[in-house]
Amino acid sequence: MPNNPDFIKITYIISDVDKALAFEWAAKYLNPHYTLHFVLIGKENTVLAKFLKENAIPFSEVVYQKYPTFLSQWFRVFTILRKEKPDIVHTHLWRANQLGLSAAWLLRIKKRVFTRHHATIHYNEFPSGRKWDVLINSLATHIIAISKSIQEILVNWDKAKPEKVHLIHHGFDVDYFQFVDKERINVLKQKYHLSDTTFPIIGVISRYMKWKGIQHIIPAYKAILASYPNARLLLANAQGDYMPEIKALLTQLPPNSFIEIKFEKDLAALYQLFDVFIHVPEDEHVEAFGQVYVEALLAGAPSIFTYSGIAPEFVVHKKNAWVVDYNRSDEIAAAIIALLSQAELRKTVIIQGLQSAKQFSIQNHILALQNLYNLPT
Repeated sequence: MPNNPDFIKITYIISDVDKALAFEWAAKYLNPHYTLHFVLIGKENTVLAKFLKENAIPFSEVVYQKYPTFLSQWFRVFTILRKEKPDIVHTHLWRANQLGLSAAWLLRIKKRVFTRHHATIHYNEFPSGRKWDVLINSLATHIIAISKSIQEILVNWDKAKPEKVHLIHHGFDVDYFQFVDKERINVLKQKYHLSDTTFPIIGVISRYMKWKGIQHIIPAYKAILASYPNARLLLANAQGDYMPEIKALLTQLPPNSFIEIKFEKDLAALYQLFDVFIHVPEDEHVEAFGQVYVEALLAGAPSIFTYSGIAPEFVVHKKNAWVVDYNRSDEIAAAIIALLSQAELRKTVIIQGLQSAKQFSIQNHILALQNLYNLPT
């Protein structure tokens, strides 16, 4: 069903995103029920823009080169909203929150929603951002917390009004991760020069940032190489401000024992390569949600986690994953050995991981969004 002018009009404002499955899924599943318009702030002709165009979903672009200053970007967003006259504005990510919510407030758009995607970065690294958090929280009429951890940060740390905050978890297309054609997997094996004798493949999908904990994975991987000399460490999303430190650690590994991947578009097939997946943020609050917690389990990858973001809400040690303490390379190494050597444990975490992760289906997410959108203003 195409956009219908009689439906509730929603303008999504998103900043600094090239490709994001979450927004593609949201557009696909919301489009039959609402009149949608997307405002994309950042680069021109992104993958997301192409997706919207292919699916006949209206969108506007606020391109940094054409609108180089904050003020010019704000006037562009203001003009779009004044023309579209949406019933609801829903913003995602930092610049979109700043521009979109302030313009929507000035235009007296009654329902102003934003999804909080960051966790404690303004408490730990950039304290100047806290004043913006306070302003953004005040401009919004409804705030989506993507995990209980974010809900706690919003209410107890930021002092946002509790009645504004709604817990809505991210949603995932379960079939996308479960049903992957073998040919796609073989394409990636050839692309990254992985043979049938390459075992185990240890997967990490994380930007190079200190709090992500990759610096604790590399020593653990080094420790298991004596037992598994044909292993490979695959580091995807291999970019970020902690790159010099990660690069220094990688020099301690045999040169052919790891692969850095800046970006891989076939995410579902990438997960199918992993014999073990690892995600170990450094404390309970640094991760806002951690989509890889859910993605890895939906994909059937036996996983090693620390509790952060969404993980404390559904991950159980030795039931659907192996949980290690923060900053512990020795525990990560032991967990890798256990998941590779104990067949029954491996089978259990794969089966239970999938079942537990299904609660985060895109259908449940869309239903929760609809309940929020349909609330009276």
